[in-house]
Amino acid sequence: MARSSVICVLLDPWPLHLLERRHPGLPLAVLGEHDRRVLDVNEAASAAGVGVGFRESAALSRCPDLHAEVVSGPDAKVAWDELLETLYARYSDRVEGKTQGVVFLTGSPSAAREIAAALHAQVGLADSQEVAHLAALRVRAGEVRELRTEEEKTYLPFSSTGHLHVLGLKTDQLSQLLFLGVRGLADLMKWSATQRTAFLGMDVGKRLNRFLKGERTVAVARYVPLTTVEDRLGFDDALMEPGEMEAALEDLVPPLYEQLRGRTAAYLTVHADTLGGRLSHTRKLKWPVQAGGIQRLALRDLLEQGALKIGVDALTVSLSGLQQPSRQIGLWPGAKELDAVREVLERYPSALMRVEWRNPHALASDQQYVWVDWLSGAERPRPMDPQPAQIEEATVPAGTTAVPLFEISRR
Repeated sequence: MARSSVICVLLDPWPLHLLERRHPGLPLAVLGEHDRRVLDVNEAASAAGVGVGFRESAALSRCPDLHAEVVSGPDAKVAWDELLETLYARYSDRVEGKTQGVVFLTGSPSAAREIAAALHAQVGLADSQEVAHLAALRVRAGEVRELRTEEEKTYLPFSSTGHLHVLGLKTDQLSQLLFLGVRGLADLMKWSATQRTAFLGMDVGKRLNRFLKGERTVAVARYVPLTTVEDRLGFDDALMEPGEMEAALEDLVPPLYEQLRGRTAAYLTVHADTLGGRLSHTRKLKWPVQAGGIQRLALRDLLEQGALKIGVDALTVSLSGLQQPSRQIGLWPGAKELDAVREVLERYPSALMRVEWRNPHALASDQQYVWVDWLSGAERPRPMDPQPAQIEEATVPAGTTAVPLFEISRR
């Protein structure tokens, strides 16, 4: 099985991205909490003449349609935690977002494209965090740049000096490099390792030298969910038999399932405390999750780990990656739903159908439900349904008389 690649999702600056999600299509500016000066602007505000450092009054005089807002630190932190929880529940159990605006996770190219389209973010895909971050910096929002290992030698030298903060360079060091005429990583590669260490310092220089030699951060830390549903059950005597464990899960899982309250869980984690220590196992769940399915999966995990051979003193079952399942209300939700249906049926009378349930628990799909016409309610035939035989009427040539069959037999 191929190893998942590292995906870098770039949403920097994060407060400006929050405003763009709330007020799409408007010129936006993020203000400071204390002096109310402009901290960040989007392209529409920048085109109108609003720049970083402007006072609020000056920015509004340049662009009367400007929407300027203060995004407090707690609000940005709550929104960032919600984003990490969503990525954890939908895509991967390895999500790392230490800095607001930059998040790393493991996944496939299809997942990277889906994230880029859903979040309108710059996304890079590579075998390491550093290369994926550099790739994300050089694409437009909503696009993905995938870098393979054999492409790194050609791609990395073209990284500009302003992007080298990914490799640990500080802001004042980048300014000094720009003053010296260093345009990017290609110029730094011409320096010797001793020169880079002497100019950038021991820590930053050593990190850059190791990166140029091929050292990369290829792993993403396992995400610790903020919201979990967990319950624990201890035993006086260690459990050694599968029947005893199955009975314990029947007491533990149903109350735990009720705490979901209609939500879905992305991961099931089972902890078994034994004499030799704690054995843990986490698996990805498929929607919809049921209490009986959780019991069977938990029992299977315990049997595969061999926890019963040692003896289980305590059992903990945890559900994480909780989300409210989304449901589609209708094809055209809103006040004009009936008008839209009427207009479609006037132009295409047989375009819309309804589903009529017969027996949802039947094994054959044609016994579970049927499609009926939207207007008349008549059942729509399926391609595999047998059609009634067409009997053609015999034609009698002109000038002859048709004789009934029984007349011919009597003669």
